[in-house]
Amino acid sequence: MNMNYINLVEKLLKKCLKLGADVAEVYFQSGRNLSIQILNSEIETIEEASTQGVGFRVFTGNRMGFSHCNNFSDRSVEEAILRAIEFAKLSTPDEYNVLTDDKTVSEVNGLYDQNLGNIPVDNKIKMAIELEKEALKDQRITKSSGSSYRERETEIYIANSNGILKNYKTSSCSLGVSVVAEKGEQKTTGGESCSRVFYEDLLPIEEIAAVAARKAFEMLDPVMVSTQRATVIFDADVGRSLLGGIISAINGERVIQGASFLRNSLGEKIASPLLTIVDDGIKPKGLASCPFDGEGVPTIKNIIVENGILKSFIYNLKAAKRAGVKSTGNATRGGFSSLPGIGVHNVYVPAGKSLKNEIIAATRRGFLVKEVTGYGIDPVTGNFSGGASGLWIENGEIVHPVRGLTIAGKADEILNAIDMVGNDLDMNRTFATPTFRVAEMQIGGR
Repeated sequence: MNMNYINLVEKLLKKCLKLGADVAEVYFQSGRNLSIQILNSEIETIEEASTQGVGFRVFTGNRMGFSHCNNFSDRSVEEAILRAIEFAKLSTPDEYNVLTDDKTVSEVNGLYDQNLGNIPVDNKIKMAIELEKEALKDQRITKSSGSSYRERETEIYIANSNGILKNYKTSSCSLGVSVVAEKGEQKTTGGESCSRVFYEDLLPIEEIAAVAARKAFEMLDPVMVSTQRATVIFDADVGRSLLGGIISAINGERVIQGASFLRNSLGEKIASPLLTIVDDGIKPKGLASCPFDGEGVPTIKNIIVENGILKSFIYNLKAAKRAGVKSTGNATRGGFSSLPGIGVHNVYVPAGKSLKNEIIAATRRGFLVKEVTGYGIDPVTGNFSGGASGLWIENGEIVHPVRGLTIAGKADEILNAIDMVGNDLDMNRTFATPTFRVAEMQIGGR
């Protein structure tokens, strides 16, 4: 813990109370970002930036006010706090405005790579250049759309007048590349990236490059198919485009407002018994793990859907109090300048038993979706529709790529028709699903 930051946060909290807040919370964030962009072996941009700022949430009675500043001079800080108190006096009282008094934090391993900042920037530039070169080695790849390396380190401190003072540090780094395959008039792009907490855990560049190249060239020479009902297999890369709508629909705020198709489904079967969805805030080395959420509430491993049964909604303190339940530790903040909303941490669908090749082989006629455009499942109505590209399957074999199809259906029909789940789960993503198969869906073609 940085003693200077602790002293600063404690001092700011006292100042809030002294200037007239009944209850107050101080949220301090300090961070460093590095971004390197490469195109055709040349450095396009390299940027390093440090940021610091503090957000003040104050309550007078049940009225809340919020303001923030990134200048720590006495005058700026005082102005920001007085502004927050002024806003509080103007706002409508709300009995659900509360702060946590839970002093515990969850144990999470592998949140911070202390060596990240010590690795020379030259090494990181070289790695991004090598990645691009590697992806261009494949004869079918004609152009690069660029490669990049990014990293960030963040430190969070939260204190409130209920006696809370907590902090943690996180880091992450990522490496990615995007390339173009051309054939005659056709152009297809493919990209791949890898993100990790620890630099040494980044995948070998050969692996990242090979996947990016394959994604580009496997979509050459697409053939259109007719409109029909057929089996649809969601590749591990696009599973979130279908299941993301469920995550929006279990947001406690939406549920209370009646703006969720799952609002009356708690404890009921909403999907095939093969589907389980977990939101894990304490996963070791999780890119979205943290010991406490944006309000200081300890994070948990929360099972949202278990064997097809909806088990839990997600809440921050305010929504939880309105619903008469406990916060699930899902308050998220976009940084010191924003109020706590509701969001997830590391979401994943546990791996099933089938190999991806077995799922394809077991499909008589179907569509392996590699890319989806559109919003996925609508959290309010539960309707799903999207544009899709991927690979067409006949008699258990991939026969050609397809582009420009639409896939559509109702969430309950789609989710209950999941009949195979793959074992190809990449737990390093913040939203990870294995490949899974939906027995039948409406596919719009020519």
